[in-house]
Amino acid sequence: MADAAILSCARCSKPANLQCPKCVELKLPREAAAFCTQDCFKESWSSHKSVHVKAKQSDGTRSAENEGWLYCMKNGKSRSPKLPYFEWTGTLRPYPISSKRVVPSLIDLPDWAADGIPKEEPSSDLQRIVEIKTPDQIERMRETCRIAREVLDAAARVIRPGITTDEIDRVVHDATIAAGGYPSPLNYHFFPKSCCTSVNEVICHGIPDARKLEDGDIVNVDVTVYYKGVHGDLNDTYFVGNVDEESRRLVQCTYECLEKAIAIVKPGVRFREVGEVINRHATMAGFSVVKSIYGHGIGELFHCAPNIPHYARNKAVGVMKAGQTFTIEPMINAGVWRDRMWPDGWTAVTADGKRSAQFEHTLLVTETGVEVLTARLPSSPKVYPWLEKSMTEMANRTTVCLVHDVLDQQH
Repeated sequence: MADAAILSCARCSKPANLQCPKCVELKLPREAAAFCTQDCFKESWSSHKSVHVKAKQSDGTRSAENEGWLYCMKNGKSRSPKLPYFEWTGTLRPYPISSKRVVPSLIDLPDWAADGIPKEEPSSDLQRIVEIKTPDQIERMRETCRIAREVLDAAARVIRPGITTDEIDRVVHDATIAAGGYPSPLNYHFFPKSCCTSVNEVICHGIPDARKLEDGDIVNVDVTVYYKGVHGDLNDTYFVGNVDEESRRLVQCTYECLEKAIAIVKPGVRFREVGEVINRHATMAGFSVVKSIYGHGIGELFHCAPNIPHYARNKAVGVMKAGQTFTIEPMINAGVWRDRMWPDGWTAVTADGKRSAQFEHTLLVTETGVEVLTARLPSSPKVYPWLEKSMTEMANRTTVCLVHDVLDQQH
């Protein structure tokens, strides 16, 4: 047997017989891992350790490919093993996504489930006429929207640092199927997942992937359920661990924008007024309103008339009437209102890389006002400090009133 080749030190090129233990563990080539002395090894460590990082990244990519985890491209129509080139606006990057989740055969499917192409929706008259729902449709929507709320609540309970958005998607998918519903986003115009997860600078339509949520993130989870022939749509933005004060202020302002908009909903109100209310509250807080994405009509169709812009001086036509159902879903940015689209064709991000928040409800216009079909339930997770504070103050006011009533009766 021939003698083994003499290796050269990776630092000084002298004959070497020491090996970097990490390189051995990672099974890297011996030539780049050889050192003549411990001193040479220590002197090289600051630069040499980058070899380990690159090896781990490469190994992760290979593992992802082996397991079917790939980057989403072209509106969900294709996949790539490589991170696409893009002038990213913030610090967030897409991660590989898992394969499409399975839907049992017993579940009632929307017409895009098999091939990704909605058939009825694009050509429907309800793209230009705002439908007045029948009592039967309204009852089915109440039931579907309650399921959607329960599904979103299930997602909220697992949000924490270290969980991936893909795992959140799995929770949404499984909870929807368990309730007998179909996750409406799945394969809608080829969208690859069962919900949208929009982190930090993502405005909306973020695709759940292998990235782990980090302490300090904010994440919006957007859920739509198809059940008994109708859709129910809602979303909330959540805090991940310890979030900075500016992000907390952004999320609370966005929540308040939606609440103030809902408060004006009743027969006779013009759809364009929604944007005026939202824009006024957001700009007073120093934030901006996204102009490119609207609320929408909903029912037996996922998206239909009316369009509900969230910004001021919009040109939405029409007035609210009892029996209409639609979403209001303001997207509020910490910086500029403009957005850019990632190479996946779905993920809209802020143009300046600053954070964005969103909240959404499906609403029913009633004879006297509005019914929030996707309203929080008594069992919904208590995740918003301002709501808890409001409830405490309300309870305290009630207690004071009761004490005064008792004292008045005694006198």
